[in-house]
Amino acid sequence: MVKPTIKWIGSPNFSSPMGYKIIAIVNHIMEGTLVGTDSWFAKPESKVSSHFGVGKNGEIHQYVDLKNHAWANGSVNQPNWPLLISGVNPNYYTVSIEHEGLSGSKMPEAQYQATLALHRWLIETLGIPVTRDNIIGHNRIDSVNRARCPGTEFPWDRLFNDLQGGSEVLKVAVLLFTKEDFWAGYDVATKHGNCAIFVRPADLSVPDEAQSAEKLIVVGGPTTKHPAEVLLSGNDKYLTAAAVAKYLE
Repeated sequence: MVKPTIKWIGSPNFSSPMGYKIIAIVNHIMEGTLVGTDSWFAKPESKVSSHFGVGKNGEIHQYVDLKNHAWANGSVNQPNWPLLISGVNPNYYTVSIEHEGLSGSKMPEAQYQATLALHRWLIETLGIPVTRDNIIGHNRIDSVNRARCPGTEFPWDRLFNDLQGGSEVLKVAVLLFTKEDFWAGYDVATKHGNCAIFVRPADLSVPDEAQSAEKLIVVGGPTTKHPAEVLLSGNDKYLTAAAVAKYLE
């Protein structure tokens, strides 16, 4: 994957590596301009930053090196994100992208193509699965103060369709019984080219996108009755891990 053109701006606001693997891309809206964001992130007193910013004209700016943690996603308030790690600052396992504009405005085509290219490069570089729980909006972490971030007009459906190769039907998907199965499921998804990962909701239903996949690999929990299901489950987490290890041989 070709790295898009990125202009280094830099910010003093970041944390050193904490040893966590990056598992998600978090999208934001600037509620302002790219120039204004450049200026704000450059101020130590702002105590905020993001890894990247994407302008309406398609220009991509970088503020924090990928090996470090930006300060964009740390506040957790009534989250709706199953991969949230309890007690751990989300900045430690996410990468953040800010988008120039206001929450109610539509994204210009140049900006969309730039963020699409950036997403594709980050997905390949960091090994992030293409799923709606691994590519999210800031509102999934803070549904109170950031309920409209990254914007009511953010092109989620188009983005996922393009990231999945323009096909609405997934070739392979991984379904986790709970988020505790994520790391085992992550290894399986990696084996299948960082395919989509889904987490079963509390009622044990199967998300529509997972059910429509041509092949569904279930990690932990009961069968789904999917016609092309691969069940990697045991009576406890250790037997499930053994089933996954055997599958990966």
